[in-house]
Amino acid sequence: MTKFVMYKEDGDKGDGHHETAAPKTVASFVADPVSVRPWYWLKRFLLLLAIAPFALLFLYKLPFVHPVSTLMIKDLVTLKGYERQWVPLEDIAPVLVNSVMMSEDGQFCSHYGIDWNQLKLVLGSDGEPSRGASTIPMQTVKNLFLWNGRSYVRKALEFPLAQAASLILSKRRMMEIYLNIVEWGDGIYGVEAAAQHYFKRPASKLTARQAAYLAVTLPNPILRDASKPSRGMVRISRIIERRAQNSGAYVGCVQ
Repeated sequence: MTKFVMYKEDGDKGDGHHETAAPKTVASFVADPVSVRPWYWLKRFLLLLAIAPFALLFLYKLPFVHPVSTLMIKDLVTLKGYERQWVPLEDIAPVLVNSVMMSEDGQFCSHYGIDWNQLKLVLGSDGEPSRGASTIPMQTVKNLFLWNGRSYVRKALEFPLAQAASLILSKRRMMEIYLNIVEWGDGIYGVEAAAQHYFKRPASKLTARQAAYLAVTLPNPILRDASKPSRGMVRISRIIERRAQNSGAYVGCVQ
C-alpha cells in the first residue's frame, strides 16, 4: 500500500492563535514496507540462485561429497526412485573412461569447459549448438544444475558454469562426477548402476565392447539399450572401441 502525506497551509483558528504554516503543497511519498518486502526477498532469492551453483562446485571438490543430478532429485520428488551407487574413478574400468571420452568429448583433456573449435563447426553446419559441441563439463553442469531439452537459455547458462567447473574441479574429479550422475536408462544413473543393470557386473570389470556399448548409449539413454544394441549402435561402438584403444595422450589427464 502506498501512502501520500499532504501538508497544507493552516490559517487562523479563530481564537487569536495563528499556527505556523507548513510549506504549501508539500507532498511526501512514504513507501509501505509491506509493498517493498516481496521484491526485497525476490531479489535476494534470485541472487542466491545465481551464486549457488558456483558455491556448490567448491563443495563438490571434496572427494567424500557425492553430488546428485536434477533428474535424480526429480525422481525422488515424484516418488519414482532411482538406481545409483557411487564409485570412485579408480574403481571404474579405464576402458570405460576412455570410451566415454572418445564418444562424448575427445578434447576433454585440452580445453577448459568449452571446445570452441567443435562449437564453430557445429554452428557452421546447422546454426545452433547441439550435443556435438556439448563437452563433458557442459553435460556435467547441466546434469547438476539445469534441465534437459534443447533451449538457448540453458545453453547460455551452461557456458559460464562449464568454464567455472573446469577451473574449480580437477579433470579426474570432473570425470568421476560425470560418470556417477549421468543417466544411462530410465531411473539408472551412474556407471556402476548401468554396468550392473545391463551386464550384471561391476564397472571395474567391464570389457572394451561393453564399455563402447555404454558410451554409445549416452546420447539417448531412454531409447538405447546397451545390452540389446541395434545394428547402428554396434557399428558406432566399433568405432568408439578403436578410438579408445588408440586414445593415448588424449586421455592422459584422467590416468
